[in-house]
Amino acid sequence: SISTHSTMATGNDGAGPSGTSTPPKHTNRLINEKSPYLLQHAHNPVDWYPWGEEAIARARAENKLIFLSVGYSTCHWCHVMEKESFESEEVAEIMNENFVNVKVDREERPDIDKLYMTFILLINGSGGWPMSVWLTPDLAPITGGTYFPPKDRWGMPGFTTILLKLKIKWATDGEDLKETGRSIIQAIQKNVEEKHKEEPELPLTVEEKFRQAIMIYRRNFDPVWGGSMGEPKFPEVSKLNLIFHLHLLDPASKLLGVVLNTLDKMAAGGIHDHVFGGFARYSVDKKWHVPHFEKMLYDQGQLLMAYANGYKATRKPLYLEVADSIFKYLCKDLRHPAGGFYSGEDADSLPAWDSKDKIEGAFYAWTFSEIKDLFNANLEKFGDLGKLNPVEVFTEHYDVQPTGNVEPSSDPHGHLLGKNILIVYGSLRETALKLDTSEEVVAKILKVGNELLHEVRDKRPRPHLDTKIICAWNGLILSGLAELSRVKDAPNRAEYLEVAAKLVAFIRENLFDAKAGKLLRSFYGDDSDKAKSLEVPIYGFIDDYAFLIKGLIDYYRASLDTSALRWARELQEIQDRLFWDDTSGAYFYSEANSANVVVRLKEDHDGAEPCGNSVAAHNLLLLGDYFAEGAFHERARKLLDYFSNVAPFGYVLPKMMSAALMEEHGRDMLIVIGPKGDQTNALVDAVRNFYNPGLVVVHLDPTKPSEHLAGKKLDNFKMIQDAPTAYICHDKICQLPLTDPDRLAEEIKPKHLFDYTEYEN
Repeated sequence: SISTHSTMATGNDGAGPSGTSTPPKHTNRLINEKSPYLLQHAHNPVDWYPWGEEAIARARAENKLIFLSVGYSTCHWCHVMEKESFESEEVAEIMNENFVNVKVDREERPDIDKLYMTFILLINGSGGWPMSVWLTPDLAPITGGTYFPPKDRWGMPGFTTILLKLKIKWATDGEDLKETGRSIIQAIQKNVEEKHKEEPELPLTVEEKFRQAIMIYRRNFDPVWGGSMGEPKFPEVSKLNLIFHLHLLDPASKLLGVVLNTLDKMAAGGIHDHVFGGFARYSVDKKWHVPHFEKMLYDQGQLLMAYANGYKATRKPLYLEVADSIFKYLCKDLRHPAGGFYSGEDADSLPAWDSKDKIEGAFYAWTFSEIKDLFNANLEKFGDLGKLNPVEVFTEHYDVQPTGNVEPSSDPHGHLLGKNILIVYGSLRETALKLDTSEEVVAKILKVGNELLHEVRDKRPRPHLDTKIICAWNGLILSGLAELSRVKDAPNRAEYLEVAAKLVAFIRENLFDAKAGKLLRSFYGDDSDKAKSLEVPIYGFIDDYAFLIKGLIDYYRASLDTSALRWARELQEIQDRLFWDDTSGAYFYSEANSANVVVRLKEDHDGAEPCGNSVAAHNLLLLGDYFAEGAFHERARKLLDYFSNVAPFGYVLPKMMSAALMEEHGRDMLIVIGPKGDQTNALVDAVRNFYNPGLVVVHLDPTKPSEHLAGKKLDNFKMIQDAPTAYICHDKICQLPLTDPDRLAEEIKPKHLFDYTEYEN
């Protein structure tokens, strides 16, 4: 339904006018922008401005309302509204005559998006993109919503209706609207200042929050399909990672099955691209079957970590296979040649090269006959199968039906009529038993079949690619790559680490303004080595710092490259200077005195991405351990205390809950003394191959004492008999030194290592 799509981030089409040799009829000032989303609207008849002083000054000079339209280039309903309203000369005439019209890419300017989304949530109870807000010349919001149809329909007011009513209202009651806007801004500001000042009557202890979280996740997760109950279904990775942590501290809670069932069902579902790899944003149904097909970078980075954690907790091979397929997708389809990663791919694409209109899922859907004809034409590639038909095996395993396998309720626009989205309802063993063959033969047929489909799919019109390279999201990718490269059994471990190293170099070169001493939010590149940056830079927000700092800490634990940790510390100090609230505590989302930002918000929930405050809590604890600095620990405690009355804490702030558990229960520290080499790496591998969210790895090279992170505070740790030596410590209490990796692994592994075969049986 439209209401569902209009209240959440949805897929995209991103095209402006279809490709043609005819020069565009209209060109507005967005043509000078770098954001792919803004460029999509550069040929609208609307007189668009980018967010900035020029538009605001005009609104004040002419005493006009500002129409603010916020979206992103892979947003399906943003494109629908563009086609219906912003490409209409009739609608554009009303907009241009009566309003100053401003376009914002929410990924480029999340500070503007989050501020006005707060208003939309307050007045509507839900939000999403495209976001449509009308502002006074002083930037105070007076009304708004998400997607509006061009004319009144579906019980929704039409966009033209709203424009004309606001035109009259502004002309007759402009002062009243200004006063309303000012009161709204004051209310938002007051909410930020006072939200966490009042202590609850009976504040919960960390232990009570821990038990509450276990109860909530047991109750709220779908026991059949995984994920939260109901539909649509999102990965919610921050919650999955917290459940790993809850299980580690209390295996008797039997909570791990919740997260493993979710990982299994997502991997089997259509949200997972079985043909090549990567995950879509969410599924519209409860079975993870029919996705909203856009693939976003932030999901890939977080799911890399979730599946790596799943393997560390269970040793289940499937999780490494899924993580490796995400890696391959990232490197082939989302990677800039110099090493950074693009923002995401659209949900919509042309069904054929000569099609005029894009539709959702065209790139990913298959008819039964397409698969049958393709396989029959390439039988030799499957090898000698005897009487076994690869078409029968493949279609049985992935539930491919001659009439299509998509329920009408999951396809309201009929884009997938007669089509199939690959989904696995059984297992290799079940498919093999049903067709009287072996699991090995089934696996081979699936592998060859998906390779054939991939070759064909790569010849289809591709979805739009947003080539904006966002610092925060690349930080998430860095964490995912680092986590995966720490798995001893990972199939392409050296390659993961090499890609991570190039990513660190890319970020340092292209997303850090050394002269200003600040991170940049975005870097703009295309498929060539030629890339672009803004004349007036948009500097990073709290997420850019926090996610990158975490990525650098994770990268150090994988590479033992101390320069990464030192840069993380440098960035943390910059973050503290730019965003910390010295009066009340916690981090603001944007810098002080940011131009045309009327309220500095503080994020207090973990959503599709964890909030910067949650990630910062982790970073401060770990950096305090690495550099033996009490100031970092003290700031972490103040941060946790600021958010302590959020309820239910473990559900609203799962990432921060994990940090609170690390602070409450302490962290394990692995200190390895020895020159870099195989023996030293073997000791580190013995420990980092297990799931341990608070593990602090410290490598001391006796030949380079000047590089030791904590100075002389660790000089008492020595090698035994000139061999690389490991010490395991918890809250500064250390066990006897060990030089044998196997004995070290026995000491550190969880006492109740989960047996996934028992869970499956």
